[in-house]
Amino acid sequence: MKITLTGSTGNITKPLAEILVAKGHEVKIISSKPDRAEEIKSLGAIPLIGSVSDTEFLKEAFSGADAIYTMVPPNFAAPKFRAYIKSIGENYAVAIKESRVKKVVNLSSLGADLPDGTGPIAGLYDVENIFATLNGVDVKHLRAGYFYINFLANIDMVKHANILGSNFGADAKLVLVHPRNIAEVAAEVLESNFTGKTIQYVASDDENTPADVAKVLGTAIGKPELPWIEFSDEDAFNGMVGAGLPEEIAKNYVEMGDAIRSNKLFVDYYKNRPVLGSIKLKDFAAEFAAAYQN
Repeated sequence: MKITLTGSTGNITKPLAEILVAKGHEVKIISSKPDRAEEIKSLGAIPLIGSVSDTEFLKEAFSGADAIYTMVPPNFAAPKFRAYIKSIGENYAVAIKESRVKKVVNLSSLGADLPDGTGPIAGLYDVENIFATLNGVDVKHLRAGYFYINFLANIDMVKHANILGSNFGADAKLVLVHPRNIAEVAAEVLESNFTGKTIQYVASDDENTPADVAKVLGTAIGKPELPWIEFSDEDAFNGMVGAGLPEEIAKNYVEMGDAIRSNKLFVDYYKNRPVLGSIKLKDFAAEFAAAYQN
């Protein structure tokens, strides 16, 4: 197959490309960074350097592909985060129509069934609905859980405050996923003859609470009593801004934390629970410990 991937050499796209190249597919990878071209070539893929904000570039990049994988790259400089995410979805839709691509696997998120109140995930709700208007195009949305690797951003908190925490409590539900497990599912779907507009949830572990996360990760770094602390929305916002996040992004992540706290983020997931991926929290703990030591 001829498959075009967005996402540069990110946490999902890189292992996805490795899987697809190993199976003999012709893989092209879109990246906005020219310095990623050599790394892309080293994967056995073809670099396409350009911006996902450029619909003409996307049209050329998608042309001739049997299937494409789409994701919205983060842009923390966006003045309105949801509007930015929606705009990239609109760009993809235009390019898909004009390039006549017929198969699309799109990275979405658990909670994308909800129209608002979910922070950045609300933008993915918009993308799913934009793709729903693509006549004659088969689309599979992969609604992924909360990435394990998000906890890597909390290493400084652990080192300097000896806590883990957010604006949801220690007994909240968490549905966790490893990017490599997403890549495995994406590869399987890209190779399949899926039809229609459908949803598939992707998760690696869905039976842990934040308290479990703190204990498992803490044990891996020699701090087995590491506590999970629930912050107020205000303290969570101020902490993120103090750590360097723009206010718009911090506001979105506080809203997502509230959706976790209320449990509304997970209602549809548990009605459609998938087969879980192989990488569990205890496996990720070794990655966390290695990053912690650096």
